Amino acid sequence: MLNVAKVRADFPILSTEVYPGVPLIFLDSAASSQKPAPVIEAMNAYYRQTHANVHRGIYALSEAATNAYEGARVRIGRFINAAESREVIYVRNATEGFNLVANAWGRANIQPGDEILLTEMEHHANLVPWQLLAAEKGAVIKYVPFLPDGTLDMEAIPPLLAGRVRLFSFTAVSNVFGTVNPVKQLVQMAHDAGALAMVDAAQAAPHLPVDVQAWDCDFLAFSGHKMCGPTGIGILYGKRALLEAMPPFMGGGDMIRRVTLEGSAWNDLPWKFEAGTPAIAEAIGLGAAVDYLTSLGMDNVHAYEQHITSYALEALSEIDGLTLFGPSVRQRGGVATFTIQGLHPHDIAEIVDKDGIAIRAGHHCAMPLHHKLGINASARASFYIHTTPDEVDSLVASLHRAKKVFRL
Repeated sequence: MLNVAKVRADFPILSTEVYPGVPLIFLDSAASSQKPAPVIEAMNAYYRQTHANVHRGIYALSEAATNAYEGARVRIGRFINAAESREVIYVRNATEGFNLVANAWGRANIQPGDEILLTEMEHHANLVPWQLLAAEKGAVIKYVPFLPDGTLDMEAIPPLLAGRVRLFSFTAVSNVFGTVNPVKQLVQMAHDAGALAMVDAAQAAPHLPVDVQAWDCDFLAFSGHKMCGPTGIGILYGKRALLEAMPPFMGGGDMIRRVTLEGSAWNDLPWKFEAGTPAIAEAIGLGAAVDYLTSLGMDNVHAYEQHITSYALEALSEIDGLTLFGPSVRQRGGVATFTIQGLHPHDIAEIVDKDGIAIRAGHHCAMPLHHKLGINASARASFYIHTTPDEVDSLVASLHRAKKVFRL
């Protein structure tokens, strides 16, 4: 288990007040996590002491910046157990990772009539790029349904994979249900059917151990800002042979080996996919975030989240008229998504905000999932390494007050 009091001391924002005398209770880490001091300090130190463009200067400052930038890549590769750091591509976020694969791999490999398999619980980032690709290429998208408890219908998958599926792309952890999917099994099912497998790890990398070699996934994407890192930086992992065969996604400086007026030759991996001046400070910040999470131990992070989530689910379930969505805590990450009869989720979020409590309300970039549930929106409280039982109790008390405001 984590020393939560010590962890909380690492997050400067947790000592602030939302309103005078009303301390912040941040329960929206699934949208974007707060940043610990080591991450803030690492980026500050870069700007104060080491800023220069990377790869292009032969002077000491540029070499120091390059070493910090590429050193972060190596540590991030170790964090997800990539076979080599060349398989770790810096992108802006998980969304860009999916778009990169859809454009660079998809355009070269998807033919008319080919099929792409997704699930009904996907974030829009793992839906829209494939819809655009399918429309362009004349491909077909199929979806694995989810069951009433928020888990995937595993029995539906083999028939769906029996056709011309070239790629199965799915989330490791649902950002709405919190469902922790059996990634290794799903990847194996895709491979057995002759398809590639891509994993959305945006809700997995911050919360539980990720091992791309054990999972054997072909591609994987996640965002830095959800895992204690800065915004504007994320990671696309890909098996080297696949990345080597893919054309570039964007053209420009740094991704080239040679340019003439007649044509260009591409740089080696990973730089072939990193055109232009990169997000240097953000990459260094993500490296510091990985160091921070590694120091805590991802097994410890996951165990504590299960503990606090179990506490929250039990407390929330005692509120009359409240409906929780998703599986039991044994197969759930640190998310509690719910509705309250007679209350719009936006009203819920606005009222609890007056008590300093930050939760999410809306469709959480998962409109098809909500449509299948028969609702337009839901409220979502998400928990992380700094969430305490007292904060959960405050949420429950605030929800009771919300019901009284609307005389429910």
